[in-house]
Amino acid sequence: MPTYRYQMKTSGGQTSVGILSADSALAAAQQLRSQGNTVLQLTPINSSSAKSLGERLKAMNYTSGPGPRDVLNFTTQLAVMVRAGISLRAAIEGIADQAENQKFKQILMEIKQDVESGKQFSEALQKHPRLFGPLYVNMVRASEMSGSFSQMLERIAESLAQQIETRAMVIGAMIYPAVIGGLAVTVTIFLLTFVLPRFAAVFAGKEAAMPWPTIFLMNLSAFMVNWWWAVILTIFAAIGGVFFFVKTEAGGWWFDATKLRFPIFQRMFRALYISRSLHTMGELVNAGVPMLDTLAITGDISGNRLFRRLWRNVYTSVKQGKKIAMPLNKSNLLPKAVVQMIAAGEESGKLGEVLDHVSTFYAKQLREVIKTVTSMIEPVMIIIMGAVVGFIAMAIILPIFKLSTLVK
Repeated sequence: MPTYRYQMKTSGGQTSVGILSADSALAAAQQLRSQGNTVLQLTPINSSSAKSLGERLKAMNYTSGPGPRDVLNFTTQLAVMVRAGISLRAAIEGIADQAENQKFKQILMEIKQDVESGKQFSEALQKHPRLFGPLYVNMVRASEMSGSFSQMLERIAESLAQQIETRAMVIGAMIYPAVIGGLAVTVTIFLLTFVLPRFAAVFAGKEAAMPWPTIFLMNLSAFMVNWWWAVILTIFAAIGGVFFFVKTEAGGWWFDATKLRFPIFQRMFRALYISRSLHTMGELVNAGVPMLDTLAITGDISGNRLFRRLWRNVYTSVKQGKKIAMPLNKSNLLPKAVVQMIAAGEESGKLGEVLDHVSTFYAKQLREVIKTVTSMIEPVMIIIMGAVVGFIAMAIILPIFKLSTLVK
């Protein structure tokens, strides 16, 4: 259970500090307020024994810059402190004092200075788009207009936590096959460069009696032993070429389309993009952001060029006075059932509620798909590794049997 360091003012007017454990920062603040106290500051702390290597490096300020978790911690703490009645300027300053990352601390101090100079909080955040994206800024701007600042910060924190969790799950699902594939390549290279050359002397002069798998592997082994540097250069050149190609506009379109068609992974990526798009759209609609701005932001945050084009088409259609569901019906990126629910929500005036339900459903489906993909990858990779190793073993054993038969 997370531990928090708090500073509070008791009902008698005295200032007190201490440490308590709670499920979340909000639960910790509620626990203190339930005793009649006023929370002045609430900061999460980690025990040194529980810190990972990455967290220790971060605490030592060796990280290159702030990331999503820094923004999540900042938003969570800010929501608690604003709800406790602390001024925005004092809250930002208090959080900045406790920030471990020096770059993030500097950014928070810049935001505080902008707020002190009379700028809106959303305007100050907009100067740092890498950390505070369009979704974050527009939700804050909407809350400033509606007067629901602390509640909106809590919703933003929940949204950020969900994004971080989803990203971690997807990356975890991609790392597993990469590790297994790397192991398979390493084993194959070891067999070709260290094991097969030992049999070269045994099979020398007997090429006519050897089957084609053995001849093929012997030639491949000799090539890799003599031209290993060319193989390494080719591999790096191929990886670099693919990387730079994907960075181009044409390559980006090809890569985004491939992710939605690639076997095994296509369901995972489709669920990811649908969940992200509808969640973003639902949050902005419920926050009161204008529909055209909502659609533009949804397209930019979707994470896939095909989905971005879809939402831009919806933007153009709505700008012309048409319904949201009309251009969605012409695309195969969203299931027809989802389009029908969006149309029903649009007609009933409950679009935000419908989008919340649908995005929650696809977030659950994404977790299930990731588990399914991970469970499918393991036997597939084992079969591939077994086939490769078996083929090499067969290429070695077959000529031995054939030669022994000829000797008899």
